[in-house]
Amino acid sequence: MEILKMVYAFMFTGLFAIGGGLATIPFLQDMAKKYGWFTIKELLDMIAISESTPGPIGINMATFVGIRVGGYLGGIIATLALAFPSVVVILLLIPVLDKYKESPLTQGIFYGLRPTSAALIAAALIGFIKMVLFNSGLVALSEINLVNLILLLAFIGLIKLKDPHPILVIALGAVIGMIFKLA
Repeated sequence: MEILKMVYAFMFTGLFAIGGGLATIPFLQDMAKKYGWFTIKELLDMIAISESTPGPIGINMATFVGIRVGGYLGGIIATLALAFPSVVVILLLIPVLDKYKESPLTQGIFYGLRPTSAALIAAALIGFIKMVLFNSGLVALSEINLVNLILLLAFIGLIKLKDPHPILVIALGAVIGMIFKLA
C-alpha cells in the first residue's frame, strides 16, 4: 500500500512541480509531514546530497525516497512516477506547440509560467532556509540556529565576492559540516 501512496505522491509532484527539481522541495516537505517516510532533517540531507551529485535534484530525491519506502524497486518506481507526468504532458503538447508556437495565446501561457516557476523555486528556497536556520522550519525566531545563520551568510558572501567554483563551495561546506559534527 505504501508503494501506491508513493506512486501517487510522486506523480502528483511530477505533474505540478513546474520549474524543475527545486520546485519539488515544497512537495517533499509535504510528503515528510503527511507520510512520515523521512524527517525534515533527512530532507535537508537529501537536498544536500542531491545538489552535490550528478543528475536532476528531483530525480535524485525521488530515487532516495523510493529506496527508503520500497527498496531498490521502490527507487525505480518513485523515479518513474516523478518523470512520467512530465513525459506524458510533453508528448501531448509537442503537436500543439509545434502548430501554435507563434500564437499570442501560447506565448502568453509561457509568459505566465515564468513567474509561476520562479515563485515555486522562491518558496522552496524560503522553506529550505527556514529548515536550515530553524532546524524544522516551525520553531520561533528566538530559537534560530546561529551557527547555521553565520555559515549561510558566510557562504553567500563567499559566492558574491569571490565567485568560486561550485565544487569548491560544496567541498568547503562538507568539510565545515564534518568539523562541526565532530566537535
